[in-house]
Amino acid sequence: MATGKKMGRPPGDSPYPNKEKIKDQLVSWLAQGKTLREFCRQEGMPHNTVLYAWEQQDEDFARRIARARVIGHDVIAEESLAIMDTEPLAVFDEVGNKRYDPGSIAWNKGRAEHRLKLLAKWNPRLYGDKTILAGDEEAPLAVEVSFDVFGELLKNIALTRQSSE
Repeated sequence: MATGKKMGRPPGDSPYPNKEKIKDQLVSWLAQGKTLREFCRQEGMPHNTVLYAWEQQDEDFARRIARARVIGHDVIAEESLAIMDTEPLAVFDEVGNKRYDPGSIAWNKGRAEHRLKLLAKWNPRLYGDKTILAGDEEAPLAVEVSFDVFGELLKNIALTRQSSE
């Protein structure tokens, strides 16, 4: 049953009057190595699509986010190192001999490796495997053609024929 009443938010009203404060909080959050998803799950924070729209509309905000992500990636790398530097869970047998729990070692190794794999995907230039591809601006593919090898090959063939006759 239509009542003639318009649905939705009135034009011009923003659900986030503190938009600039939220932007600053997000930049700080990402620089700590935390995810956008975690940020959006906090009480009173906008959905990630809203933040992506703000990023598209504001070039300065987009640059700040990009810089914060790079800083956050370094934090995640340092966190991975700290995980591997942490002593694994010690277990003592009946006699009192200390040994390390293999499950604890494997779990910490997995945590550290997963972070590094994510970093390699998120920021391949800094954390990925070094590869040089054709068309790379920093290391363009250079093709060098030399016919010297072909000439030497022909000489060897000719010499082989002469010696076999």
